[in-house]
Amino acid sequence: MGTAHRLIMRGLRDRNTRWNCRPKAAAGVFILSLLFVLHQKTLAQESVLQLDPSHTSVKFTLGDVLHTVRGTFPLKRGGLKLDVAAGKISGEIVVDAKGGESGNSTRDRKMHREILESDKYPEIVFRPNRVEGTIVPSGKSSVQVHGTFSIHGADHEMIAPADVEFTADHWSAVVHFPVPYVKWGLKNPSNFFLHVDDTVQIDLEASGSITKPAAPPAQ
Repeated sequence: MGTAHRLIMRGLRDRNTRWNCRPKAAAGVFILSLLFVLHQKTLAQESVLQLDPSHTSVKFTLGDVLHTVRGTFPLKRGGLKLDVAAGKISGEIVVDAKGGESGNSTRDRKMHREILESDKYPEIVFRPNRVEGTIVPSGKSSVQVHGTFSIHGADHEMIAPADVEFTADHWSAVVHFPVPYVKWGLKNPSNFFLHVDDTVQIDLEASGSITKPAAPPAQ
């Protein structure tokens, strides 16, 4: 064979190779597009976030001149619904105000009787309504949670920074925010011998399982 013949045959082989690759490339693009659409659809679904009381804690810290007062409130009930794609969240986290304790019975009686009036207002409730920031479907994220904090019979709009983590079937969150209780109408327990801050710091650690909505039946 001459040189010209070999060049012609090589050109034919190259052309056939290109034509054979095109269907494979198109199939690859289609598969990637399908996976992307399915991933976005999964993110758009509303997930139900259950709270595990044994792994959920609400701690408060109140500073005074001599030392810092620390205490806890028990979780009463709670559940959330989260739409990651839309940044929407609903539900509530309800704390038992009557169960608050700081380790000092005299101080706790004063807190319940004069500050919280927990017999009259037995619950403290946080109702989130919007998430600002991006939550990744698997891994850690830092976001701002907007919502309503209800205490002592009044509602207050607030924004709380939250560090959240998601896996396929579990979630957890660490939230820290100040509660300016005096500004919100609660009594300051300070007296001639004791002076405390007019803002209490709240640390919420929550976790639980994730339930996804059932897929609709095939048509």
